[in-house]
Amino acid sequence: MGTNEDRDRDAISGLSSLDDPVRRRLYEYVRTRDEPVSREDAANAAGISRTLAAYHLDKLADAGLLDTSYARAAGRGGPGAGRPAKRYARTEHELSVSVPPRDYGLLAGVLADAVAADGSGTVREAVAAAARSTGRSAGGEDLIAALSACGYEPATTAENGIDLRNCPFHRLAREHTELVCWLNLHLVRGLLEAGGQSPERAVLAPRPGRCCVVLDPPAREP
Repeated sequence: MGTNEDRDRDAISGLSSLDDPVRRRLYEYVRTRDEPVSREDAANAAGISRTLAAYHLDKLADAGLLDTSYARAAGRGGPGAGRPAKRYARTEHELSVSVPPRDYGLLAGVLADAVAADGSGTVREAVAAAARSTGRSAGGEDLIAALSACGYEPATTAENGIDLRNCPFHRLAREHTELVCWLNLHLVRGLLEAGGQSPERAVLAPRPGRCCVVLDPPAREP
């Protein structure tokens, strides 16, 4: 494991890759996709050539912003199918830098340990109340904008529900899953309340690569 200085240097290098507008467009496209994307699809989305897309996608991967894999197109296999094509997906690795050095993740971990150590459940309920209050303060009529501002990356489903493609507290959730899911649920319910919507739309539905909360479609008027 490198020093904080090493990690900050790597983070600065990685994030500076997004200064290039072409790389930014490619990254934004890849991060919104549920499955790894090919060079051809990324090139078409960014309006550039496949060769140029491949160059910039590989630079983003070298910077630690994308993960790579290889797969054949759906329906192609066996002799004559050719080599598997390179594909790109957003990495789960987080890049952040603070000048001067700060470690808010360490503080969050300490507080999460304290909540877990409270056998009475009083602190856990206080966290839920605080999360809901924060959601009410951060919310408004535009639910999608409020969810985006909190880092959830909302996407409307075909049924008019809302899928949250990112957990803003992913690193902490790996060690304190139940607590973070509880916090997410009440934060999102607070956002719903702020917009005059039923907080019961937010339910727990943990899935890999997603926030543990989903929003059910709004109830139909009788």
